[in-house]
Amino acid sequence: MPNRTSARLLLLATGGLLLAGAAYVALGRGPLRAAASEAVAGEAREGGLSTALPPTVANVRIIEARAPGRPLVVIDPGHGGRDPGASGVVDGIREKDVTLLIAGELRDRLAERGRVRVALTRDGDATLTLDDRAAIARRLGADLFLAIHADSANNPQARGATAYSLSEVASDGGAALLAARQNGEEAVSSESDGSVRALLADVATRDEMAAGADFALRLVKEARDQVPLRPEPHRFAAFRVLRRSEAAAVLFEAGYLSNAEDEAMLLDPVRRRQIVEALARTIEAEAVRAR
Repeated sequence: MPNRTSARLLLLATGGLLLAGAAYVALGRGPLRAAASEAVAGEAREGGLSTALPPTVANVRIIEARAPGRPLVVIDPGHGGRDPGASGVVDGIREKDVTLLIAGELRDRLAERGRVRVALTRDGDATLTLDDRAAIARRLGADLFLAIHADSANNPQARGATAYSLSEVASDGGAALLAARQNGEEAVSSESDGSVRALLADVATRDEMAAGADFALRLVKEARDQVPLRPEPHRFAAFRVLRRSEAAAVLFEAGYLSNAEDEAMLLDPVRRRQIVEALARTIEAEAVRAR
């Protein structure tokens, strides 16, 4: 798991950003996180966070693990509210509903096993920007960030799940197009300004890219015998929400709503449970690495 603490401390020393550093340590990451995590966890047991954070963060509920100090996974159900996402070709189910269904079942499964702390960026039909979603992960100090989506394509034969991780260079044209579509007008430049701050941020981002790629590869391995996968199911591109989460992050496309078989699979509780189980096993295995 990437450790950004040393980079942040160097940034404070070189940039003199003491106030920003104090806020960063207060929220905690890596080894500096334990004390802050107890405060956040205590408030979460009362039903939500009550610290002075933006509403998108303050209303997020963290479900505690059975043992203290366990890693935190933030699950992001894609789309929502005014953004329905793709629609199924047979039943017409909306992507925002599919992603929330999978995310809720995954949260419940992880909570039942109690090996990690878990939170959702939304647990209802809320409209969130990409930056809202990433800010939740950052401000809660997520160790893992999993964005859940359902794909769509002009080719009705296209089917299977895909795990995307963050990279400056896309694995293929399709991944680049998907990242551009997901990023929309919120896409950011990857150019560095040459400052110490930018260089340290680049180092931390490279660590997160490597951790995200490991996360995606493990997910593909866990899902291979349970979930239909695309050819070359691990792909990568410059997804804004993954970059800004500041965690080991994966965007998981659970299947194609433009394919009748995949749509039926995502609507079938038994087959959906197989997806959830593969995701849960991957998250728990990655959490062990985070400790």
